[in-house]
Amino acid sequence: MRKLGISVYPNHSSVAEIKEYMDLAAKYNFTRVFTCLLSVEDEEKEKIVKDFSETIFHAKALGMEVVADVSPKVFGQLGISYNDLSFFKEIGADGIRLDMGFTGNEESMMTFNPQGLDIELNISSGTRYLENILSYQANSYKLMGCHNFYPHRYTGLSYDHFIRTTEVYKENGIRTAAFVNSPTAKIGPWPVEEGLCTLEMHREWPITTQAKHLWATDLIDDVIIANSFASEEELKALSNIDPYKLTLDCTLVDDIPELEKKIVLEEFHFNRGDISDYVIRSTQSRVKYKGHDFKPFNTTDMTTGDIIVETSLYAHYAGELQLALLPMENSGKTNVVGSVVEADLALLPYIKPWQKFAFNLVK
Repeated sequence: MRKLGISVYPNHSSVAEIKEYMDLAAKYNFTRVFTCLLSVEDEEKEKIVKDFSETIFHAKALGMEVVADVSPKVFGQLGISYNDLSFFKEIGADGIRLDMGFTGNEESMMTFNPQGLDIELNISSGTRYLENILSYQANSYKLMGCHNFYPHRYTGLSYDHFIRTTEVYKENGIRTAAFVNSPTAKIGPWPVEEGLCTLEMHREWPITTQAKHLWATDLIDDVIIANSFASEEELKALSNIDPYKLTLDCTLVDDIPELEKKIVLEEFHFNRGDISDYVIRSTQSRVKYKGHDFKPFNTTDMTTGDIIVETSLYAHYAGELQLALLPMENSGKTNVVGSVVEADLALLPYIKPWQKFAFNLVK
């Protein structure tokens, strides 16, 4: 099941602020929480433990799953051994994410921890880390994978590296997660904050496009907002996304007839298997509304992202919805009824043969 998550940083925000944020996220069906222990200092241990425990148990009361980011250095600072993870259970965590790992054998041993904690691995490193751990006969059912996020502009992952590293986890049946950036949020674990995201290409994208893109790769299960505190508008928009069906934000022309509007926004769309370089074709509407007179009203030339409904001048194609992939001349028989918003044009290549998709009208 694909999930949405938030991130909270108790050593950079008040407990009250974090609880309020968790309440808001839970309202919009967010079920994961990422928190970071990497910036723990020895002299802060008692306060850190108190604040983390209070926020984590609040999330648990809301039915949220909490994973804490750690490293071997944190283990040393907190006096924790890899063969005794009871500390993390005591503060309420459901799992720990190893930002930096051990040798592979230790991680394998951790997957059998009696506390039942999940062990989340850093996907972004690009080594044979997962295969090494599995070679030590780890309990793969307790393993998860989660990418890094990058607060410094231009340091985020390349798309090709993201795909290669994540595929290894999916091929082994491991649940995966990656981070998106909230343009309105400013709090992260480190002083540098130029946006927090896994993929560098996402840094300036709308948060909804980032999430849809991650899910469209079919490699990411859980999408987590990396920075705090995302706005209610952003949380609501993310919660309205269907994580299994690619939904494109769009605008419609002012004079669109009601039936054409219904075809775009309400009919079930899937791309035909016999694909074209020029258009994505959703043909069921031409069958359902056969015999209706689709009159020409906006027969301008098409550009990438335009939404098309064929007129009755195209005979048996009348009522067919198409989505333009390339610029095309209009014969005068085709109505351009709307267009995909510019940000979501990057999602068009992910509509594969037989891919299901939908449109969401935005102002």
